[in-house]
This record gives sequence, structure tokens and C-alpha cells, in this order.
Amino acid sequence: MKKTLLAAALTVGFVGVAQADTSVTLYGILDAGVGYQRVKLDDAKATKTGLINGIQSGNRWGLRGTEDLGDGLRAVFTLESGFDLGNGLSAQGGRLFGRQATLGLAGDSWGQLDFGRQTNIASKYFGPLDPFGTGFGQAGAGSSFSSANTVRYDNMIMYQTPNFSGFQFGVGYSFNVNATSQHWKISGQEDRNTPAITTGLRYVNGPISLVGTYDQLNKAPNVVAGGDTGRVRAWNVGGAYDFEVAKLSLGFGQTRNGFFELATGNVGQAGGLIDIPGYQYADGLKANNYLVGLTAPIGPGKILASWQMSSPTGDFKDVGAKKQQVYSLGYTYDLSKRTNVYAIGSYAKNLVYIDGAKGSLVGVGLRHQF
Repeated sequence: MKKTLLAAALTVGFVGVAQADTSVTLYGILDAGVGYQRVKLDDAKATKTGLINGIQSGNRWGLRGTEDLGDGLRAVFTLESGFDLGNGLSAQGGRLFGRQATLGLAGDSWGQLDFGRQTNIASKYFGPLDPFGTGFGQAGAGSSFSSANTVRYDNMIMYQTPNFSGFQFGVGYSFNVNATSQHWKISGQEDRNTPAITTGLRYVNGPISLVGTYDQLNKAPNVVAGGDTGRVRAWNVGGAYDFEVAKLSLGFGQTRNGFFELATGNVGQAGGLIDIPGYQYADGLKANNYLVGLTAPIGPGKILASWQMSSPTGDFKDVGAKKQQVYSLGYTYDLSKRTNVYAIGSYAKNLVYIDGAKGSLVGVGLRHQF
């Protein structure tokens, strides 16, 4: 009897949803495998062998919804939660919807406006140029292009145009990038907010992809030295062409006066030997960043290969900062439309410009999307 009543209640609920032209989709990704990771600095070494998870794609589940408001206007929302498959704990510092929490309006003719925590434009537009995207740990674009390392801004308003013959433009402003809310500005006290601007333009049409992005943090804290704050800037340009037998990707960018989110810095943090926090101001830091990537289909699978370099210039180079280089090779094989296996090998030297600091990642994994 109880089951019958429950089924009737659910049926009535779904009828109401259909009448309102509203849809809610449950989705997610599960990613796990076995691997070996190592960070080495001088005589110190940290290693980890065993379960790896969230390597190709961060583990997540989410709800995506839309309601038709008429005349081509829609209300849209996305709530996405990240977690560690190895222990079930929430990721992104324990936030319930740490990967994304947005509410907005969308229209076929004018684009989409979103409010809330979300990834910046560089991660959305530039990241996909890399064969490893913004995943695969240190193999991904974020090792050199810190503004494209799945950087998420809190308290952000973002607007993106619709696709006009392959062109799309996006711009966003965050009132405070890394806090649960915007801080009050109190008379006589220093403003504790770190606002940010993110913008970019991309062209994707057939085999051609072209991208340009710019990000700026205002009043970013100097976590290492303490006290000082300043502007951190990063711009990236790149392109890719799919020759069918292989896809070639090229990227170049510059970072000034600090970091956004370095994938190689995260490797150091994991090893406990190098601590490079995100959203960090470093006065005088200048780095030129390079990417060469190749993707080659082989049957239902793909070979992935990339070389990245982040080359410090100016004051940091004069005090001994070294060129960071990352070499990566991977393979993915589709078992179905939703499930694939992968293998990854990546080696980095001079992690975050430290002479002799090295990072290694080797692993095989299974990924399922639902």
C-alpha cells in the first residue's frame, strides 16, 4: 500500500514538472584507478602508491535544471559537488557544491547570465586546447597556465554570448574570489576582498579552434611573504587544428606578479615538500608559458601527448628560478559512450621554478559518466 501511494505521489510530481516545462537532470563522473606519484626535492622524497582517483576527471555529481519562461527565455541552474572516491569525503575544501553553484537566465538570441561560484573563462575556453584538458593532474594545462587550471571564483557574475558562426565571447566579475561570501568593507580597516576579472573570446568551427583569454586578480594576498597585496595578471592565446589523422595544439601565455592555481604546485602540496597556495601575489614574478600538444585517434582510443614549459624572466630568474618543464604521454580507450579506461605518464622538472624539484605520475584508471 505504501509503495502504491509513493508511486502515485511521484507520478503527480512529475506531471507538475512537465506542465511547467521544467526539467532537472542528475549527472556525474566516477574516476578511479591505481598509480604511483612522487615528488622529489634535493634529498627529500615523498611517494604514494595505490588508489588514485579523479585523475582524468574530478569525481562529481550534480543537478542541472532549466525552466522555460516563454519567448525563448529560460531559468537555469547548476549545482555540482566534488568528492574523493577513495574515502567519500567532499572536495573543494568540504563545500557541498564546491565545483559549481549557479543560477541564471539564458536566451537563444542573447546568451546566458549566471550568478554564483563557477569556473573562469580561461578554464572554459583555453583549457580544452590541451590534449589533457584541465585534468590528468600535472599533465593538464594548469601546470604552466595557472589561470586555466579549473580556476573557480566565488561570488561571480558571468555573461556569455551565444555561438555566432563559431565565435563566442565571455566576461565575468567576482566580488571576492575565494571566500564563502563577500566581506564587509569597514571604515578604517583594510578591504579583505579579492575581486577578479575574467574574459575571453574563442572561435570553434570544424577542425579549427582559436582562443584568447585574460584574467586579473586585484588585491591578491602575498601568502608566502605576508602583508603585501597586488594585482596578478595572466593572458593566454592558442589554437588547434584537427588534421583527422592527428590534432595539433599550440599555446602561449604570460603570467605576471603571482599565480592563480598551479597544478604543479598542487603536486608539491600533495607531497608535503612544496607549498604553493592559490591566488598568490608575488611581486616581480614574470613567466612566459608554452604548450605543444598532439592528439591522435587509434580506433576507439586516442593517444595524448604534450610538452609544457613555464619560463621565469626578470627578477625571479636573476635569483635562481629555473624553467619548469612537463612531459606527458597518455592513452584513452572507450569501452562505451560513457565508460573508458586510460593510462597516464607525466614527468615534471624544476617544479614551480625550484632547481631540482621533480614530480612524477604514472597510473591506469577507469572512468564512468552518468
